[in-house]
Amino acid sequence: MDISEIINCIKLEIANIELSTESDDLLNYGRDWTRFHEVNACCVVFPKTTEQVQKLVQLANQHNFKIVPSGGRTGYSAGAFATQGEVVVSMEKMRNIIEFNQHDAQVTVQSGVITEQLQNYAEEKGLFYPVDFASSGSSQIGGNIATNAGGIRVLRYGMTRDSIVGLKVVTGKGDVLELNNGLIKNATGYDLRHLFIGSEGTLGIITEATIQLVKPPLEQSVMLLALSSLDAVMRVFTLAKKHLTLSAYEFFTDIALKHVCSHRQLERPFEDEAHCYVLCEFDNPEQSSEEAVMQVFEQGMEDGDIVDGLISQTLDQAEQFWQYREGISESIAHFSPYKNDISVKVSQVPEFMNHLDALVNEYYPDFELVWFGHIGDGNLHLNIIKSEEMTIAEFKSACEDVNKHVYGLIQDMKGSVSAEHGVGLIKKPYLGYTRSDAEIEIMKQIKQVFDPNNVLNPGKLVDL
Repeated sequence: MDISEIINCIKLEIANIELSTESDDLLNYGRDWTRFHEVNACCVVFPKTTEQVQKLVQLANQHNFKIVPSGGRTGYSAGAFATQGEVVVSMEKMRNIIEFNQHDAQVTVQSGVITEQLQNYAEEKGLFYPVDFASSGSSQIGGNIATNAGGIRVLRYGMTRDSIVGLKVVTGKGDVLELNNGLIKNATGYDLRHLFIGSEGTLGIITEATIQLVKPPLEQSVMLLALSSLDAVMRVFTLAKKHLTLSAYEFFTDIALKHVCSHRQLERPFEDEAHCYVLCEFDNPEQSSEEAVMQVFEQGMEDGDIVDGLISQTLDQAEQFWQYREGISESIAHFSPYKNDISVKVSQVPEFMNHLDALVNEYYPDFELVWFGHIGDGNLHLNIIKSEEMTIAEFKSACEDVNKHVYGLIQDMKGSVSAEHGVGLIKKPYLGYTRSDAEIEIMKQIKQVFDPNNVLNPGKLVDL
């Protein structure tokens, strides 16, 4: 079918479906935050129900057109790019909170619900949704699930996967599956729910999710520390874990701080520059915790690891400290950075950081490097900023030349080439650095079971 036939078929067969072919919509909905591919979308459809999504997938199988699911499009792996004339399926009209159960502390939502919307709803109910990151104001729950999003509090609460107790999914065959139904204990064979979490829209389109909320944390304090070296980062982490109940432990360099301060017009937190900084968030149930905080600070100073520090005295000050960390991605987004989202076991972080530091100094001498990460769970974000003289294509090629060295280090340490941003198009060539040939073959077989005609997000994650 050609483009006009596909569009007419969708309009004819799916009652009341919203559809756009406007060039601005094709560009906006046909990509994520990466800019390394050209958008080539057929049209954008905006379903409002699971039934409309199911009918669309069934039509795709009948008439051999392809579909790219689209959430908040805040990803960095080109996992939501339409590059082959696909129909883009935006979930933004599916933003209803369907049901809340106080006894189970569970909420069922449509997949287009914004992360921040769910966080606010949980707070209204006296509960807490802990998955949080800089794009919470625009990312959608369905996309979070499809990429198993992490964020700043994985250290304490785990990944998105750990909060999902039920899913409704339209498979690539057009079947509707209702998975786990909110059960805490369910020992009845394969838990298919977990296949769809992190599958990047290649197996099915998530239309509803049942989410386990938790009780709100105790009052949190935030400590911002200036450190003397990369080696100091994990020594201070070990020290902080010993004395404090941590919710988050985040790392960033002085270059990252400069970008945030410039972009958000913030004052630098310390008069003198430091090699790097960490932000600790921790329980502050009573004044006696001040003694524990001082133990961390004084011991770190004595060891030569901490060179300066601040602790929040008010909620506003804590939020300001978080801006230094959460504003990094936004502050460099207009540069279209090449992002390495990588991880190793926490125990390997010091060795990994030193090896990686040597690598980037050797192979990236002409690029500006912006480092930050969820260092408490072993996740580093290495952002490479293009020089003005280079084209996007030249820049991407130069970064790819160096990937084999960075990912070779990852492979040697049995780490991951994508800790939380997914594989998409950008990381697909490097999947073998983290997954064995046998694993990749099994992933392809799973794809064929749920999506035998390869209609969902073709070319992403694995090739059939």
